[in-house]
Amino acid sequence: MKYTISSINTFLFFKLPSVWWCGIRVREISKESCSANVRLGWFNKNPFKSLFWAVQGMAAELTTGILIMQAINESKKNISMLVLNNKANFSKKAKGLIRFNCNQGKRINETINRALETKKSQTVWVKSHGKDESGDVVSSFEFEWTIMLKK
Repeated sequence: MKYTISSINTFLFFKLPSVWWCGIRVREISKESCSANVRLGWFNKNPFKSLFWAVQGMAAELTTGILIMQAINESKKNISMLVLNNKANFSKKAKGLIRFNCNQGKRINETINRALETKKSQTVWVKSHGKDESGDVVSSFEFEWTIMLKK
């Protein structure tokens, strides 16, 4: 798969439909960073009139996972990836348009290279922060991903 905005969003529709139906869309992608938007709406709200925490988690995980998928694709090796742990902090009610951003592509590439060199499973903690239209952080997520070379 080519890692363009349109190809990723099409992938979401067919392979991760819950992400797509919640309104999460990738808006920017490079080797270093990925950002995704989600707007508060009827389908993804909680009873407190803000964005449901799990939807924020999906958007945050997506920005980290797409960077890992892209790096694995570029390595041309058969590598598995899986979330092992995660941490989250919610600092403000998420209303309106929220943009999640992960800019740790370099760290991800280093981890994949280390897995290829050592032929051993590696873990990496990767962060994604969600900001509202005012630029205030509404939530921050950290995901511990395992990277393992398949036999």
